[in-house]
Amino acid sequence: MNLERLPNEEKLTLCRKYYLGGFAFLPFLWLVNVVWFFKEAFVKPDYTEQLQIKAYVKRSALGLLLWVTVLTTWITIFQHFRAEWGEVGDYLSFTIPLGIP
Repeated sequence: MNLERLPNEEKLTLCRKYYLGGFAFLPFLWLVNVVWFFKEAFVKPDYTEQLQIKAYVKRSALGLLLWVTVLTTWITIFQHFRAEWGEVGDYLSFTIPLGIP
């Protein structure tokens, strides 16, 4: 998408939609929001909607960082302790590896 063609009001609306969409357990939308609107928020000359876009980009980056931290922690814990959890670990697994853990 070419953001240069959009008026500033529509940029703000689109940025807000992606920010709010990230709360629906879709952190990928926050990543897209940060990548697409970073230049609009921090590089372009000042305009009226830029402060709000900047706030949404910062919040999206913070939410994305939080999600990455939580998922990385969970994946690490699960991979390390799955075998020790026994039956519960097997129920949580999509694929049960063969062999002795």
